[in-house]
Amino acid sequence: MESYAIWNNKGGTGKSTITFHIASRFAETHPDRNVLVIDMCPQANSSMLLLGGGIAGENHLLSLCSLATPKSVVGYISDAILNRTTPNLATYSVQVSTINDKISPNLFLLSGDGNLELMAPAISDEAGRTPFPGLADPWAWVHQIFKRLVDGLDKDKWTVFFDTNPSFAIYTELAICGASRILVPVNADDSSRVAVKALFALLHGTNPPHPFFGNYTFAAKAAQRQMSIPQVHLAIGNRFTQFKGAAAAFAAFSEATAEQLYSEYTRNPGRFTARPHAAASRAEFLSMYVGELRDFNTAGVVAAHHGTPLSKMRQDYYPVHNDPDVKVNKSQLNVGLSAVDSVVAQIVP
Repeated sequence: MESYAIWNNKGGTGKSTITFHIASRFAETHPDRNVLVIDMCPQANSSMLLLGGGIAGENHLLSLCSLATPKSVVGYISDAILNRTTPNLATYSVQVSTINDKISPNLFLLSGDGNLELMAPAISDEAGRTPFPGLADPWAWVHQIFKRLVDGLDKDKWTVFFDTNPSFAIYTELAICGASRILVPVNADDSSRVAVKALFALLHGTNPPHPFFGNYTFAAKAAQRQMSIPQVHLAIGNRFTQFKGAAAAFAAFSEATAEQLYSEYTRNPGRFTARPHAAASRAEFLSMYVGELRDFNTAGVVAAHHGTPLSKMRQDYYPVHNDPDVKVNKSQLNVGLSAVDSVVAQIVP
């Protein structure tokens, strides 16, 4: 079983929307598997989309997070730390279809929670405790809270997706440690190249390490404990065709980000998931490790707003915020769904 973190150290790349579309479609196309979305972003946008989108999704999320024992990542992490245990997933997760019937019944959610931001200092304090004989290494134990959850699932029945926050906060570190693979959303701009460079530095450190703070980084502490770091499985080109055609957008991606990714691949191929053979050129690397999610235009925005997978959308007029008549064309739906399917096909259960 593989577990996937949708992460890039940059805001605005569409992580939550991608999580919604990929996880919901993966569940539809793999009805024999359970799909778990763990929302590790305090904004909880992917949770709101899965729970129905719009105001309805927000209200459902608030009801889960407001319970005496929150059915959310905050409830799960609190139980894990207070009781030094691996909590029962069913206590804190929801079967999404019981709230949003547009979602397949095999998709489950450990929802995001705005209190995750407030909880971050407490998580950091627990991880920073001084080890003593008879007590597990606090830093490793805390960082592996979700790894233990994932490892305890039936590998023949589950696939896990982590939505993440762009900043490398303590809760983002927990998501990274729980995943075996990373899906990296990137835009067709130079800032994505810079973010990709930062991503590898955060996960693996720099060479040489910084003389002052080098030993304090996540990468250094994980390496000291020989903890596994998830491999990059796919860079997902998102929002490429908002202003340009697909070919021009792919060229823009190549110039902005591909060289950074390919350079990393040539120096450290083990940081990427294996393919049947090694990529011999940048063009071959792109064909293997880049998946294009075209900009969904109106169809993707409306689908997310209504918490409805693209496969269940129909050509019609839909209300979105203050506009009661947003038209969604069948051609938009077909293009969007085809793009999602092309990425889902590259995700190994």
